[in-house]
Amino acid sequence: MSLFATKSIDKIIAEAHESGEHTLKKTLNALDLTMLGIGAIIGTGIFVLTGQAAGKHAGPAVIISMIIAGIVSAFAALCYSEFAASVPISGSAYAYGYGTLGEFVAWIIGWDLILEYAFGAATVAVGWSGYVVSLFRDTLGIPFPLALSAPPGTTIVLSDGSTATGFFNLPAFLISIAVTLLLIKGIKESASFNSIIVVVKIVVVVLFIIAGIGYVNTDNIGIGCAAGSPGCAQFMPYGFPGVVTGAAVIFFAYIGFDAVSTAAQEAKNPQRDMPIGILGSLGICTILYILVAGIMVGLVDYKLLTNAAAPIAVAIDAALQKASGTTMGTILQVFPTIIKVGAVLGLSSTMVVMVMGQPRVFYSMAKDGLLPAWAAKIHPKYQTPHITTAITGTIVAILAGFVPINLLGELVSIGTLFAFVIVGTGIIILRSSNPNLNRPFRVPLSPLIPIATVVSAAYLMNSLPLDTWIRLIVWMSIGLVIYFAYSYSHSNLRQVSDEVANQSDSRNAPPIAAIIAIVLAIALTLYQVPYLMDLKSETIPLNLGIRLFAWIVTGILVAMLMYGKQDNRGGSDSKIQKIGLIGSLINLAVWGAITYWFFIHYAELHGK
Repeated sequence: MSLFATKSIDKIIAEAHESGEHTLKKTLNALDLTMLGIGAIIGTGIFVLTGQAAGKHAGPAVIISMIIAGIVSAFAALCYSEFAASVPISGSAYAYGYGTLGEFVAWIIGWDLILEYAFGAATVAVGWSGYVVSLFRDTLGIPFPLALSAPPGTTIVLSDGSTATGFFNLPAFLISIAVTLLLIKGIKESASFNSIIVVVKIVVVVLFIIAGIGYVNTDNIGIGCAAGSPGCAQFMPYGFPGVVTGAAVIFFAYIGFDAVSTAAQEAKNPQRDMPIGILGSLGICTILYILVAGIMVGLVDYKLLTNAAAPIAVAIDAALQKASGTTMGTILQVFPTIIKVGAVLGLSSTMVVMVMGQPRVFYSMAKDGLLPAWAAKIHPKYQTPHITTAITGTIVAILAGFVPINLLGELVSIGTLFAFVIVGTGIIILRSSNPNLNRPFRVPLSPLIPIATVVSAAYLMNSLPLDTWIRLIVWMSIGLVIYFAYSYSHSNLRQVSDEVANQSDSRNAPPIAAIIAIVLAIALTLYQVPYLMDLKSETIPLNLGIRLFAWIVTGILVAMLMYGKQDNRGGSDSKIQKIGLIGSLINLAVWGAITYWFFIHYAELHGK
């Protein structure tokens, strides 16, 4: 019996073709999936984070940050597309990991995805709330109470310098509940709602590009002017490390295309439509993002975007001033309102896809026995996972209403990047362990693209702050305790015989490329942290040590998968469960102490 027992790919595919009242309804086509991807991607990133990344990290070179983040996402999207077409099952990276890397790693992925979908949806809900309150107060003149627009204790600074204190974020709470009810009603209804809104917000983005491109001042970008002259911006004011950090921050803007894969089991023709939905939505959004970023920093000095809650609106205001007294100036006067309405609608559709993703991961985990059976129940009429959707929506609503979400954005990014590492590794392993699997879509230049997926994701992960890494490790430590306390003994694989579960006797030679990818990630960390990150010398050992710990543990897991006893049988072993539970509890206690020390003592001492 092994922690790395795998679920048969043939069984996974067979489950995807099941029918009946307890299965998900197949109603989505390629256009629906593409629209779902665009609906998830165009949201908080393009309406909020682009300006912050330019003002705080990259300057006008935020355009390069967009390209870097897009390339990393493209590598991962190719890997997701092969998995989604070959293994069309609900559950995204969790399901792929279960068929290739084993149950233990699959649990880690599933637990990690909660960071992306549930916490990501809460972050988007707060962004939605900000635009709604601005629309009410600044545009419509409705005095919405500020105490009900932010989490408890949050200080809100008004334009006149006065302040207010938040008590509860009511709009964020209400939109979370509304999206949850829509998703319980049905996936097709949700997709139709999303498609309508996607068209609206694409129109808004295109209008911004058309309206702003004629007023771009190349001096703001640092092009065509003498460096150091008045009004001539420096293209890369924070250096290349700032561009990379900007890419890591902006990466949140690209999250969403992978959520398409969670709906694979609800696609009419997943072998053909999933790659179209994943790659099509990412390609369209990447082009729009680069254009918007370039025009935005060309319209306004990037420093003015540092704390802008609505950077696109700030850029339009700058264009409006330049066009004052002209016909275009008159037209642009309505744009701030259009932008806010577009943001409200755009963030709504982003939430639909993110809240849709998490229940389907829960559904798959419950079907495998790793969560209680009630989590896999399907509504008899709507054929949606209504119980887990309601639970996810409740969690998102509570987070959005009561918790300051500024810390969660980076957690969402690091959680997604870690999932990319696992997916890239999984493609390499699956090519070796199941070479005869029907692959309607194949990652080109394999294993080079999967290796690039792992290394590029590691590059962005290493650029995120240390406190984000610590939170990720603590979150994973909690997940390990739950796995050994409940999931290990309740897994369906523990109930099958060794003869049925053993599928590894004919496994091919272990693919060295998987080990090479992790070794390159470790080597990159050794170089990147001391030399490419803007750190004080006394903080480098801790920053390097914690990141190396995470990568080395990941490498050990991959090595065990590659060069262990190749035992992927089911069954149950109380000794392994006991040792695992004790070890995970000790690990959680150690990281709890490290976290307390870091946030109470170390962070204060070093001003972090």
